[in-house]
Order: sequence, then C-alpha cells, then structure tokens
Amino acid sequence: MNKDKRQQIFARLRDDNPNPQTELNYSDPFELLIAVILSAQATDVGVNKATDKLYPVANTPETIMALGVDGLKEYIKTIGLFNAKAENVIKTCRMLIELHDSQVPDNREALEALPGVGRKTANVVLNTAFRQPTMAVDTHIFRVSNRTKIAPGKNVLEVEKKLLRFVPKEFLLDAHHWLILLGRYICTARKPRCGACLIEDLCEFKDKTSD
Repeated sequence: MNKDKRQQIFARLRDDNPNPQTELNYSDPFELLIAVILSAQATDVGVNKATDKLYPVANTPETIMALGVDGLKEYIKTIGLFNAKAENVIKTCRMLIELHDSQVPDNREALEALPGVGRKTANVVLNTAFRQPTMAVDTHIFRVSNRTKIAPGKNVLEVEKKLLRFVPKEFLLDAHHWLILLGRYICTARKPRCGACLIEDLCEFKDKTSD
C-alpha cells in the first residue's frame, strides 16, 4: 500500500459520499457525547431508539442529572450494559456541571477524565462535534485498515497512529466516517462484499470475494 493508492482510495470515498455523518442522532455536543457513551458494545440503531425517547425529556447535564440513575435506566434499559452506563452518564453530567459550566470540553484530557469516556469516545466527540482531525478506531475501522493494508496494526492505538500518519491531510477530517461506513456495510466481518466495493481494485486483501 503506497501513498498514491491511499490518495485514490480516499478520493473515491469522498466522491461517493462528500459529507459523511455519524449514524447516531444528536443535535449538539452534549447529546453526541451521551450517545457515544451509550454506544459502547451496542448498535447505533439501538442507541437512537433510546435517545429518541430520552432527549425530548432530558438533553442537558442538569435535566439528565434530575432523572437520577434509576430514572435514566428506564430510558436506556434496552441497551447493553445499561446499569453501568447509567451510573457513568450521571457521574459525567455531574462533572460537566461542576467543572465545565455544563459544556462538553473540546480537549482530549478533559474528555477522557469523564466516566465512561475512553480514547475512542473522546476521538469521536473531538472529530464529529469539534471537527478536530482525530481517528476513532472501532472494530470496523480496525478491520478495514488491516484488510485493505491502508494502515495495518496489531492493536487499535497502532492503527490510529498509522491512520493519522498515512491518510492524506485533505481527507483526515472525514476519514473516520468513510472507514466506519465501509466496514459496517461493505467490508463486513464474516464475509466482505468485495464485488460491491468501490475500492476493490486498490485494496490489498488477498482473499477477495465476488459478492
């Protein structure tokens, strides 16, 4: 995989989807932060079903805090690990109120200090809400980066660092979204749909399928 191939790959992904968006429903950085915390080991569709009911009732640190842990659980109980997530969300809301004037911070250190927020969640918020050139490597991006050889690595941090180094700068802001969508719908875990992939001829995966 060389620089020219990567340039062509991301140019095609951009041409096909010039303005990629997260599939999580949100209207401001706080709603995005809560949705991403809830999305760990859960689908975006499942999270959206819960937040579509929650946010009309409570969508600020203060209003979610007012629900309390048990009140919040009623809205998110269809999501995996909802007990731990409810505890983390309430603690996060308290910290946002006490330390950040109820605003979501736009720097990694402050974000990662919030309960339930790891490096991947912080990267999603920094990239999607604040348009910083970060790379949130989930299972889809990890798989696509290794399969295609765009940025192979043994762990998510290695892949993240390689993507930040190898993705041409003009594509960096949106690369996370393009790769996650590619992994979610085309370059799937069990059997990639190579025949339907618009970068098939540039990809260096050896066991391509005809689907």
